[in-house]
Amino acid sequence: MSATASRISTWRKFSGIFKLEYPLYVSLISEYTLVDAILQQANEGGCMFETDKAVGRRPLEGVRVLDFSRVLAGPYCTALMADLGAEVIKVEPPAGDDYRHIGPFRDGESLLFQSVNRGKKSIVLDLKSKEGAAAARALAAECDVLVENFRPGVMERFGLGAEMLCAACPRLVYVSVSGFGQTGPNRMQPAYDIIIQAMSGLMDMTGAEDGPPMMVGEAFADVAGGMFAAFGAMVALFDRSRSGRGRHVDLALYDSLVSMMPVAACRALMAGEAPRRTGNKHALSAPFGAYSASDGGFTVAVLNDRLFARFSAAIGAPGLADDPRFASDALRRQNEPALAQHIECWAAARTAQDAVAVLSEAGIPAAALCSVSEAWGSPQAQARGLTSAVEHPALGTVTVPEQPVHFSGAPRGGRQPAPALGAHTQDILQQLRHKQGEPR
Repeated sequence: MSATASRISTWRKFSGIFKLEYPLYVSLISEYTLVDAILQQANEGGCMFETDKAVGRRPLEGVRVLDFSRVLAGPYCTALMADLGAEVIKVEPPAGDDYRHIGPFRDGESLLFQSVNRGKKSIVLDLKSKEGAAAARALAAECDVLVENFRPGVMERFGLGAEMLCAACPRLVYVSVSGFGQTGPNRMQPAYDIIIQAMSGLMDMTGAEDGPPMMVGEAFADVAGGMFAAFGAMVALFDRSRSGRGRHVDLALYDSLVSMMPVAACRALMAGEAPRRTGNKHALSAPFGAYSASDGGFTVAVLNDRLFARFSAAIGAPGLADDPRFASDALRRQNEPALAQHIECWAAARTAQDAVAVLSEAGIPAAALCSVSEAWGSPQAQARGLTSAVEHPALGTVTVPEQPVHFSGAPRGGRQPAPALGAHTQDILQQLRHKQGEPR
């Protein structure tokens, strides 16, 4: 055992025997020596501390993903992985992914398909045929991750079920994305985004206080499911680096959306309350919400007495802070209509941007209401690299979203456009035959 490894082993023995936390153990030996030992061990063993080797590459480079998913949730998962450097092979039926036929269109190409299938390869396989299913099984053996979003049992009928493939390919991370998961009474129920929003309770909490339940304006269940699926795949890959074995990752859109409401869960599960619709208002305080200026809307968030005193002074009404109707968060929420009148009277003579400027100068969280186009085109979005330009052979330059996580030393952008249907079928199958020793 090297001196470096010996020091690490000693640290582990002491911390295990005496239940020492890291800072306490450092008090027993030289902090410099210990940290130096850890870094040397990392460089010797090729683990996560090798930052120099990570510069200039994406975190998932070298990971190959076989993507049987279609429409939104699964493709969003694999788009995130492609953005991070994974090679994603999208398996499509002869007619292609349904999203190829859903607008908006430009020059006959679905822009929606372009958005969520950026950076992937496309191979056409008829999984209902013996030849297509056999090719898919052979491809799975060459991949690190498999993603599918059929209803439970469909992949088994193709001879591509998780149990079979994971037994044949023990290192495979097999990700199943479905509406309600592989278990439970609703497992076979068809699920579209609005179905999940309705059943999760999200719609019941969304909308005006005196209005009906409303759907969130984006396919939130699909997007949440895609994010959690990518998260699950990458965690399973990390676990495989230690155990040598893959896992079956079972991800339900229903589970994803329910778990993304921690405040509502606290109130329902722990406080025994029924979360209710509040519109643009806060359940516990005011002013918190959207208000009207001369040319549009703006938002403000005041959640304590100190901020409210500053807010009152900023809008030229310092006496509001001493008004007994507004003496606490709860009272301000109770008397929010009266408070809103003061705010909108002040804002009526100002543009939304002017109102925001005054409030921001006073240290009050505030923002003008933006359209989606304004948000994507904002200097902040541009500075953060939230979009990238790809060159499409038929469409020319196309602007597509980028995944939002920044990694030091990793490039952003530079991805390929979404593939034409079956564009890589011949090359991928030839490579597969060559690897298996078959004639081309």
